[in-house]
Amino acid sequence: MTKSSSIEFNAIESIDSQIIALIDQRAAKVREQIKQDPDHVKVGRIAAATTEIEQTIAHAPHRCSTINDASRLKILKHIASVCLASVNELRVAFLGPKYSYSHLASLKYFGDGADYSPVGSIAAVFEAVTRGDVTAGLVPIENSTDGRIVDTLGLFVRQRMQICGEVILPIHHTLLSRSSRESITEIHSKPQVLSQCRKWLASQFPAARIVESGSSTAAAELAVNQNGVAAIASIEAGRHYGLDVLAENIEDNSNNVTRFAVLGTEQPAPTGNDKTSLLFEVRHQPGALADAMTIFKDQQLNMTWIESFPSPQTRNEYFFFVEVDGHREDPRVTSAIKRLEMQADRLEVLGSYPRAQD
Repeated sequence: MTKSSSIEFNAIESIDSQIIALIDQRAAKVREQIKQDPDHVKVGRIAAATTEIEQTIAHAPHRCSTINDASRLKILKHIASVCLASVNELRVAFLGPKYSYSHLASLKYFGDGADYSPVGSIAAVFEAVTRGDVTAGLVPIENSTDGRIVDTLGLFVRQRMQICGEVILPIHHTLLSRSSRESITEIHSKPQVLSQCRKWLASQFPAARIVESGSSTAAAELAVNQNGVAAIASIEAGRHYGLDVLAENIEDNSNNVTRFAVLGTEQPAPTGNDKTSLLFEVRHQPGALADAMTIFKDQQLNMTWIESFPSPQTRNEYFFFVEVDGHREDPRVTSAIKRLEMQADRLEVLGSYPRAQD
C-alpha cells in the first residue's frame, strides 16, 4: 500500500468511526424516547417513523449529489431499525422461507434490525401473532395480477385480528439457474408466480415442463443442484444461492405489485394519511349491500378496495372487505361505522393504519 493510499484508507476509517459514533448516539436517543413514550416501539409507530425519514430527506438543506433519495431512505430505515432493535426485540413472522417475497416485504417495512421468523403458512403467521410469539406478522392480501389472496381473507373471517400497517412491494420475477438457457427442460416456482409469468413462459420456453413448488425460494434451492432446471424467484434468492440470471422482469404485467397486511395487537394513532379496513356481513335480502354502500357515499368516504368472500357456514351468503380513506377516529369514518353497525349482521374494524408508500 502506498503512502497516499494509506492516508486515504485512514481517512475513510475515521469517517466510518464517526458514523458508528453517531449511530450509537441515535440509539441512546431512541432509548430515552421509549422511556418517555413506550408507544414509540409499537408497529404502527414504525410506519410513522418511515414517513418522518422521508420528510427529513425531502427537506434536507444539503442535497446529496452522489447518493440518490431511494438509497438514502434505505440507509436511514436500516439505521432506525437497528437502533430500535437494540432497545426492544422486534420479532416478525412471515410466510417463508427467507428470500421469499413476503420476506422482502418484511424487510421493506421493518428493516434489517428485526428478528425474523419464517413460517410455513399464512395460518401460522396468524397463530404466531395470536399466541404472542411475535410482535407482528406479515401476510399477502392482494396481488395486482392474481387478485385477492383467498387464504388471508378466509383467516380474517374465521378469527379476530388487527391490521396495523401495510406494505406495497413491486414484484419482479427472475429466471435463475446454473444451466445455460438453451439446456433448460424444467422451470419450477410456486403456482402464483408461474401464473404471473404464464405468457412469457409460453413464448420463451414452450417445450419446458412447468413444475409447481411450495415456494419460489425452494425452487431456487432445487435449481442449484439439478442440471436443466431453472427457478423463477426473486433476484435476492438468486444471489443467495449463487444462481445465474437467465432473464429478468419476466412477469407478464410490468406493474405487478403485491400488497401485504401487517398484523399486530395495536391500534395506530392517526397520521393524517390513513386508511381503515372493515369486514362486514349484511342480511341476505334485496338491496342490503346497496344500502351499506350508500353509507360510505353519504359520508363522502372514498372506497379504495372492496372484495366479497363466500361465507364458510351458509351457501349464497357473503362477507365483504372494504377499505376507505381515513382513520377510525375521523368523524366521518366513525359515523359510517356506527351506521353500518345498525345494518350489518356482523361488523369488524380490522384496523386503521398509515397508508403505504409505493
